[in-house]
Amino acid sequence: MARYIRHACAFCVLLLAALLVNAARVQVVQARVYTDNPANRRATIARYQQPRGDILVGGAPVTGSLDTGEQLRYERTYRDGPLYAPVTGFASQTYGTTFLEHSEDGVLAGTDAMLSPLPLWHDVTRGRSRGGDVVTTLDRRAQQAAYRGLAGRKGAVAAIEPATGRVLALVTSPSYDPSSLSGNGEAVASAWSRLIHDPEKPMLNRAVRQTYPPGSTFKVVTAAAALDAGVVTDLDEPTRSPDPYRLPGTRTRLTNEADGCRDASLRAAFEWSCNTVFAKLGVDVGVSAMAGTAEAFGFNDSGLRIPFSVSPSTFDRHVDRAQLALSSIGQYNTRATPLQMAMVAAAVAGGGQLRTPYLVERTTRHGGETVEGAGAHPARQVMKPSTAARLRELMTDVVEEGTGTQAAIPGATVGGKTGTAQHGVGNSGVPYAWFVSWAQAENAMEPGVAVAVVVEDASANRGEISGGGDAAPIAKEVMRAVLGL
Repeated sequence: MARYIRHACAFCVLLLAALLVNAARVQVVQARVYTDNPANRRATIARYQQPRGDILVGGAPVTGSLDTGEQLRYERTYRDGPLYAPVTGFASQTYGTTFLEHSEDGVLAGTDAMLSPLPLWHDVTRGRSRGGDVVTTLDRRAQQAAYRGLAGRKGAVAAIEPATGRVLALVTSPSYDPSSLSGNGEAVASAWSRLIHDPEKPMLNRAVRQTYPPGSTFKVVTAAAALDAGVVTDLDEPTRSPDPYRLPGTRTRLTNEADGCRDASLRAAFEWSCNTVFAKLGVDVGVSAMAGTAEAFGFNDSGLRIPFSVSPSTFDRHVDRAQLALSSIGQYNTRATPLQMAMVAAAVAGGGQLRTPYLVERTTRHGGETVEGAGAHPARQVMKPSTAARLRELMTDVVEEGTGTQAAIPGATVGGKTGTAQHGVGNSGVPYAWFVSWAQAENAMEPGVAVAVVVEDASANRGEISGGGDAAPIAKEVMRAVLGL
């Protein structure tokens, strides 16, 4: 009898062990399967049981959390929502997250293991800490100046600190209030439907997710390629450029809006934006060197994150000489985001060096203790320092006596380049007005800001006037805000 009892006890112990092993398998090995099952609402309920961390601009939060008392307890709120929407994105109980709300979700939702004093224990228990905060690089005054300048017109503004790569302003217009998407009721569904069907596309982040033909602002890149390659050695020497210029291998003749472009020097051609001169320069430089210079500035880079992804700007390597001529004046397949063109201006301002732009200065625990900093962003050499110095000279001439005079700022040296980009079938669309620039206060050791502005529905009567008239004043106010002038 004792033997049967021992066997029964052993069998019970075996069953208990099997039960414990299975429980461990379910709770540890297969936990992710059950957690991610759409039918399991516990994770969703837990996600909204505590306030979300905040996104900060200038030390102050531009987000918040509202206690609704419902099962999904806390909803996201936004201060000046339309102003910061291109940066924050939205955090919706129904439609998920975008932009910083998405890329920094682990910190904001409290699921990032680094928020816990004991990260290893946090991983084992899959606990949830109090949501941390995300400190941005934005300059509040610059952001406001850009938003006011666009004044509801379709367009975007991007501003960068050349010495560091810090993004100082990122604005798109028209915009929307992310708070309207925060909850899960009928009002949220109605707001979503209205926004995604709006022909003005208010949820499109035009600063980083929309590419445009950069028009004459791309001539900064072409001039850099020509100077680096030695195609041009003297800014004031005639370039032997005909007007009109017949595109190689075609009967198409390229003309200019400005007069006096025949054989114009690089200085005069840059100041008055002679298409014929820059189209010929692009052909003389060649597709390989032109593409190499464009890619050094950041074109054709599909991996840029700030930390959310940026649509790649493009310069086509597979072109014939006629297409290369058009590409070199910012037409044909050449496309750029406003952030990319701000990077172009920043490289000129930075003496030929470019630092990768970034938007998050650091992440912190709820009490303010730093979890992770931005770290050093190494610079890459885009062009020769001598080339950058010459481009700064050319861009300064544009503002002092060329098409960009409306960007001039008393007490600062300003360099710029205007641009008007044709688009649409047969160039029938209203031209896009561009302005790229940098500014250095008189008492500063180096430029403090680089800006790119594009206005989609600009009024354009002739060539460069729209870039100088519509976009340059916006850039001026953003630069003034950063420099404190």
